[in-house]
Amino acid sequence: MFEKDLEYFITNQDKLVAKYRDKTLVIKDCQVVEVCDTPLAAYLKAEERYESGTFMIQPCSPGPSAYTVCISTQGVFN
Repeated sequence: MFEKDLEYFITNQDKLVAKYRDKTLVIKDCQVVEVCDTPLAAYLKAEERYESGTFMIQPCSPGPSAYTVCISTQGVFN
């Protein structure tokens, strides 16, 4: 499920950023169902309306950094 929603975001990222830049989107079934100012607000709204695990919270910003995460363990294991 998340693969399709993520693919939807990536495919439509330019259009979504033009409309919702710097907002947080709730995406469900390949459509934007909520637009919020913060990830927490998006999560709380989505939890009221949808079952957990059936929606995606997505920051709406340009470029691959909007949908990729880099995790570093540098300094964690000394």
